Parts: sequence; structure tokens; C-alpha cells
Amino acid sequence: MKKISYTLLFIVFVNVSAFAQAVLPTSWSFANTTFPTGWTQIDPLPAYYTASGNTPPAYKFDATGDQIVISFASNPGNLTYYIAGNSFSGGTFLVEESVNGSSWTTLRSHTAPTSTYTLYTDVPNSASRYIRFNYSNKVSGNVGLDDVALAAGAAGPAQEINVKQGSTTILSGGTYTPVSAVSVSNITTFTIENLGTATTLNLSSASISGANASDFTVLSYPSTVTAANDDDLILEFIPSAAGTRMATLTIANDDADEGSYVINLYGIGGTYATEPSAQPTALVYSNVKSYTLSVAFTAASPAPEGYLVLRKVGSAITDVPVDGMAYDRGDMIGSSKVVYDGTGTSFTPNNITAEKDYYFAVFAYNGPAAYRNYLTTSPLTGSVTSLGSMQPSTYYNGISTSSSTFLTDLHNKINPHTQLFYSNYGPAVVAPFVSRDTTDNQRVVTCVYSGENKVYTEPFDWTSNGYSREHTFCHNWMPTYPAEGLPEYEDYHHLFPTNQNEANALRSNYPLGEVVNVTSTYMGCKYGQDANGNTVFEPRDSHKGDAARAIMYVATCYTTIGGNSWALPNPISNTIPYGQDQNLLKTWSYQDPPDSWEIARNDFIESMQGNRNPFIDSMHYACFIDFSTMTKISGPNVPCNAEVLGVEDTKKGNELLILAPNPNNGAFVLNYVTPKNQVVRIQLVDMLGRVVYSNEMQVNKGFNALDIKASNLNKGIYMFELMSETGRKTERVIIE
Repeated sequence: MKKISYTLLFIVFVNVSAFAQAVLPTSWSFANTTFPTGWTQIDPLPAYYTASGNTPPAYKFDATGDQIVISFASNPGNLTYYIAGNSFSGGTFLVEESVNGSSWTTLRSHTAPTSTYTLYTDVPNSASRYIRFNYSNKVSGNVGLDDVALAAGAAGPAQEINVKQGSTTILSGGTYTPVSAVSVSNITTFTIENLGTATTLNLSSASISGANASDFTVLSYPSTVTAANDDDLILEFIPSAAGTRMATLTIANDDADEGSYVINLYGIGGTYATEPSAQPTALVYSNVKSYTLSVAFTAASPAPEGYLVLRKVGSAITDVPVDGMAYDRGDMIGSSKVVYDGTGTSFTPNNITAEKDYYFAVFAYNGPAAYRNYLTTSPLTGSVTSLGSMQPSTYYNGISTSSSTFLTDLHNKINPHTQLFYSNYGPAVVAPFVSRDTTDNQRVVTCVYSGENKVYTEPFDWTSNGYSREHTFCHNWMPTYPAEGLPEYEDYHHLFPTNQNEANALRSNYPLGEVVNVTSTYMGCKYGQDANGNTVFEPRDSHKGDAARAIMYVATCYTTIGGNSWALPNPISNTIPYGQDQNLLKTWSYQDPPDSWEIARNDFIESMQGNRNPFIDSMHYACFIDFSTMTKISGPNVPCNAEVLGVEDTKKGNELLILAPNPNNGAFVLNYVTPKNQVVRIQLVDMLGRVVYSNEMQVNKGFNALDIKASNLNKGIYMFELMSETGRKTERVIIE
């Protein structure tokens, strides 16, 4: 063979990044949501089994057209996988193969997958370069896929080129990154393999082209590589300038399907890639709701290699990324959080709640990971405010607390509704709404009872994380118990994530209450006896109102369904010979009014389930219902916990709330005597209990101007409510 001699100077650290094809063998057990190289999905709502699978979790196909595609670069061997059907009937689930990714041939058609995970083995054609799992026709039920493995095919007699740097295969079209100081040589050895078993591989040239081709030199390469053997190609990189140095190495050979084997050379001269010269422009916000929003921008010109986006709530961003650092979604840079890192020009951040000001800053960058160079001057910045409650203005038309049919009318408004699946709660609610980004590309979910923050790697697996989907209105309380799969069992309005052993198991079927004799605690929740000596469970303060409104919702939504009474049970059981105190629920609902998260959650669930929790939209509705009999209360006090809250409560803790003038036209002065300046939430509630104005503002001790004329409120009597760090203050106000 022919080899060119060279002198070895020294080796500098290098980085290899793979092309977007899988190297065989490849496999995935769906233990996380990071798809392996070469694997892609087509699924508008990615879903995962959590308590099932051959090795849980397993991937769930739940709609016609859901697909997973594997793209690979060499002859495939056997394909093995486990599948199971969940209430599957009448549909078709295909396993397909393709040479080009556009024309597909069926390997196996599954029309009656069993309910238990079953192993299948298929043998793809040696010429195929794509495998597709395709829920081609859903009639009823879902399909679970788990533990997929595609083996490497046996080598054939013909010559077959493969290139490695160290132990890493660089596919044709892949990228290799040598790094060296300016004018200093970096020598890299590539291994040229001939995977064929009989025929010699012939190399006719190894050439360099591209913008910075003069910085790279092929010092030697083999002219032939015998069957099942390998030899070395030696590349020298001497950067002539600092920053990005780009070129292409093309290895011409007689492999039948890879005659030009191309490796993209991304050289770094010095410490970092070349800094971008321009930032993106024109932030545009779309799909702005109380629970989500999307952001897009115009690409920088000339285009950089990627964009990093920071977000901050409530104030403009002054933080900047650090060169040489690659950030994951959820990482903190100062007081700002990374919400996007990639090549695209649009993204959808998570953890959006109602009526919040979200500020964004977009930075252009060049370079891979450790060599990344950010343009930190003049980033693209902007802000958007999420919507407040998305309650349709006519949603409660025809429903009046003065009507004798108020309870029936309210029930009919929220039932029937779209029934969702209990098993889908993780991907449908936790993934897009409940979970939040945190460091190391992880997510966090909060136990609503205790306040525990559970950090996990997607997808969220209930069993392995020790969490449950808590029925706030206990399943055992339901007249339809022990039946599962009914709308009341699967209703998302009263399902919340909780720590199973430390919180949910303690709550069990006990009523919610205020613990005075503590048996046990876990972070913010308690278990023990109340003032009457009854065993109760007490959630953390910030979830008390949420839990109360969820229980009252279920009782109202399902009362009379199937001829059953959904009054709060009393006694709950033979072992719990007492019931849930409805007056306490009403008190909690006022003490812990709906916050921006609960308002957004109500809107989010309505977007899927088609109904709302009316006790979030109007806390006063609860005052007109006797939940011990599920009958209407005529002429109740509103608010209906006047002993705790009301006008007489405005003088408490040396605090005084005065509105003047009263009546007014929407412009008035708020006189709030408080120990310190603070941010408070204020809202106006009409006489039907609907929140018609809501906002957060900074209040100072003394007089604060407030002008809400622009809200175009109707003339009438309203309840002015102020929620501060120390509690809730109310005052009746007249708008003229």
C-alpha cells in the first residue's frame, strides 16, 4: 500500500459529533424523552406508559399517524421489540421498512396486539435504511412499544468503508472538531475500516476543500484496505487564525454506496469559535393564553449556528451567557432561566401562568459545546404578558344565584364534558403544564399536599418517582366506587400529583381538616386530630383553597348522575364515622383564593376537557350550595365565612384598608396601612361572584392611586379584594 510519511508533533483535545443517523446496533427502552441519534417521532402529544411496559415506561401510540422512525447507515440485522394493546380493537399498527425513507414496505401488521407485552422479531431487508413504527389506523385503544433493538447486519463479501476516530464512528456527512492554538499543529489519526469479508477496498484520493482548506493537510492515507482489515489516515490541522476554521475531507473509494465518504471539519483556532456578527430580530408572540405562549423571531444575518434564549418573570433581563459554556434548558444564568438552546427560530416555554410579565433575551452563538462563542452585546429582547382568566364572557349566562334552579343550572353547565383518560394525565397535564424546567436538563414536579419538589428526567414515571395521581374527592367517597374508568374517576379538575407514601397514603380516605394534635408531618402537610378529636389530613396552606374548590367541583359536577347523591359523605365509612366539613372548605376557599397557577390550570383543563371549575371563576358560588345535601342555600352571607373574612376584617394586625372616594368612577385612592411596602394582588368581584378585574401591584404604606376606568366596568356594586402577605382584605365598592 502507499503511505505518506509524517512527523508527529503533539495531539490536542478533539471533539466528535455524530451525524443524524443511528450507528448499528441501536436500541431504546424509552427510559427518558431524549431520542437516540437517528430516532425521530411524529406525535403531537408524546405519551408514555408509566406503570406498564416490558421494562417500564414504554412509549404510547395513542392516535392515528403516531410514528417512530429509525434512520441508520449500514446493513440492518434483526429487529426486536415488545408491543401491547390497551383496549385495542379494530385498528392497525404497522412495522415498516424503507430504502429511501419515502416508500415503505410492511414488515409486520399488528391488528390484534395482546394486553401483555409480547416480544416480536422481524428481519429487515439488507438494503433498508429506515424502520418505522406506525399507528396507521386507530379505531379504539392505544399501543405500547418497548425495548426496541435493531442489530447490525452481518458483513457481506463486498468492500464496505467505515471511518472511526478513536472508538467513535464518524458517519459520512458527520462532523469532526480538531482544536489547536493558532499556528500550532494538531495531528489526528482516523481509522479506515473495510467491513467487507472478501473484497479489497480501494481509495483513490483523500482531498480537502472549503473556506479554510489551507489550514488542513492529509499527511497520509492508505490506497487499499484488505477485507476485514483497517489502516490509518493522518490529518494535520494548523489554524492560521483564531476562531472557526471550516473545511471538508472527502475520501474517494470504490464502496458501492459510499464512493465519496465526506467528513465535515469544524476546526477551532485558539479557545472559541468565531463570534457571530449579528443578533436575531423581531420577537413575535403567538398563541398567548393564561397557560402557554409561543415565541418566534427573525434569524440573524449572517446566520449563526444557534440561539440561546433566557427568560425572567417580572423584570428585564440583564444576565448574559458565558463563552465556552453550553447550557441546558432549565439552567440558571444569574436570575434568568434558559428556556431554549438550538438552531430554530421559535420555541414554546413551559411554566406559564396567568397574568405574568415574561421577559426574553435571545443571544446568537457559534461553536460546539466547550468552544461556544456568544454575541452578548445588544441581544434581542422583549416581553409579553400572559392572559388572565380565559373564562368566556358568556360562559355563565343564564346561571343566577338568585334562581331556585341555580345548582341544577350550574351542574348542567359543567356536565357532560369530554372524558379524558386517567392514564394520560402524565403526558397530558404533567408534561405540558405542571412540570417545570430545572438544571441538568431535568424537570421538577411539586407535590401539592406537601410542597415537595420532585426532580426527575423525562418522562415522568409515577411508580419510580413514588408519586400518585391524587383524587382530591377520594375515590372511596364516590357513590360509584369501586368502578374505575368513569368520568368522575378520570376528571382532571380534581387530579393532582402527590408523593404517594409521605402524603397521599397519609391522607388515605380521611377528610381534609385543621390538625391540632399532630401524629405525623411531611414538609407542609399534617396528619392527626382536629379540635373535635377526628382524624384529618391538612394540606399545605397554599393548596387548601385549590383542594376545597376541587372537592366542591366534583360534588356539583356529578350530583344526580346515575341517580346518585354526591353530597359530601357523612359518615365516610365504618372506620371514619364522620364527614368532610363543608364550612371549612368554604373558609379555605376564601383564605387561599385562586392564584395565577390555579387560574391557568382551570383554563388549561378546559381546553382539553371542555368544562371549567366554577368555584375558581367565582368563589361566591359555594356560598349558595349546601354540600351536605346538595341543595341550594337561599340568602347566604357572601362571603360565606364572614367570621373570618369581610369588611370587619379590614382592621386586623394593625392594618387598615380604605378606598376613597366611594362611590367612584373607577379612579380612586387606596389607603393601605401596612408594616412594609409589598406587592399585592387586587381584584374586583361582581355580585354574581365573578372576578371582573385582577392585577398585581406594588403598594406602599399610605396612599396609592388606582385607576381601572380602562377596564370598562359596568356600573354597580363590587367586592374589592386585596391579597397580601398577611392575608386577605375586602371592602365593598360602588362604581358609578
